[in-house]
Amino acid sequence: MNVGYRRATSREQDPLTSPWRLMTCLSQKIGLTTSRQYCYDKTEITVKGNANFLLKQIEARILASGPITVADYMKEVLTNPSFGYYMNRDVFGQKGDFITSPEISQMFGELIAIWLVNEWTKCGRPTPFQLVELGPGRGTLMADVLRVFSKFKIAESDFSVSLVEVSPYLSEAQEKQLCPSQTQQANELPKDSQHYKQSVSLYGSSVRWYNHISDLPRTFMLFLAHEFFDALPVHKLVKVDQGWREILIDLNREDFTLRYVLSRDRTPACLYRLDNESRKELEVSPQSLVITQAMAARIHQDGGIGLVIDYGHEGNKTDTFRGFKNHKLHDPLVDPGTADLTADVDFAALKWAATHPRAIEDWKANLTYGTVNQRDFLTRLGINLRLEKLLTSCRDEAAARDLKSAHRMLTDPMEMGSKFKFLALYPCVMEKILERYPPPGFV
Repeated sequence: MNVGYRRATSREQDPLTSPWRLMTCLSQKIGLTTSRQYCYDKTEITVKGNANFLLKQIEARILASGPITVADYMKEVLTNPSFGYYMNRDVFGQKGDFITSPEISQMFGELIAIWLVNEWTKCGRPTPFQLVELGPGRGTLMADVLRVFSKFKIAESDFSVSLVEVSPYLSEAQEKQLCPSQTQQANELPKDSQHYKQSVSLYGSSVRWYNHISDLPRTFMLFLAHEFFDALPVHKLVKVDQGWREILIDLNREDFTLRYVLSRDRTPACLYRLDNESRKELEVSPQSLVITQAMAARIHQDGGIGLVIDYGHEGNKTDTFRGFKNHKLHDPLVDPGTADLTADVDFAALKWAATHPRAIEDWKANLTYGTVNQRDFLTRLGINLRLEKLLTSCRDEAAARDLKSAHRMLTDPMEMGSKFKFLALYPCVMEKILERYPPPGFV
């Protein structure tokens, strides 16, 4: 069922079409004060023992059934229920293995929230709606978004928060961040509920946790996916004289270390490359394509908008699979479970997935905007103006230095400014509206 879109009437808030209007509105609504500290501590835990158990499980699997794909290895290392990297500990922040943009500065989350409010307004402010975040981390980005939404007087009864999260540890961290009262527990859920946890946010909106995007209720959605797709499993393919083959992970019987080997024959993953592929090596992520198509289908069928933020490329890179530990590169095959495994997101593949519904599915191609790099997106939305506003009210030199440092890290091309990309998805029925009111940040 298609959801009709209309431009906001004169009685509704017009979409904001310039960075100056966006930032003037931001300053008026949420003030000029900083909302939180930028650095967080995390609970220190021992992971070496867990890694040894995980390595033994991987070794046993390889000995029993042969080499495994890089995708299977990533899935096991990152989301093994007992020993997976994301499942039982805090991996974010300065004391973790990597730091994300929302953790660096509130300015990032504020601008994302303003963008969402603006685009929701273009759609006629439909209610009820969901704020959906895929892989919310600690919940820092969603906390900033909710704070800005509260300043716009968007009633808590008009929307709910839906978080797609598979990690029990991170879901607890998100609940502490977003729902200080934690009034409702998972054991109180109805037997037929699709979510596994629910609570109430600081601002009164309901918050629910889901295992998969397919479990989400059927209402208008504002999707956020920040550093989500980079952690999804990838298959590594290479073209040899005999055709396409897959790089697998095997066990070296001499010293029981892990190593890369080449498949003898073509594997199912080889079917995911394009017929006109010119690269000799590439990485494909079938799970990313499935999730993107699920998001695009919901956007068309139920109404919504999607914003994907990640580091990646436009289908031109080859070998990007790597590990990160203590903010440094780490061999992905050493001590599995102690380091983050990641690969650059192929945005060209995501756009292909969003614009190519399968014949058996009842949805139409989404409109895609981007990618644009983070520096351009944030600058067009007015991050420089927001920094100036915050600095004028800052009475502490150390805090002022932190603000400037955070701004530089977010926008400097040598830091995050050029590494991270933004991609937006819209339903095809909004084409005329977007011709007149293009998405801020993308033009």
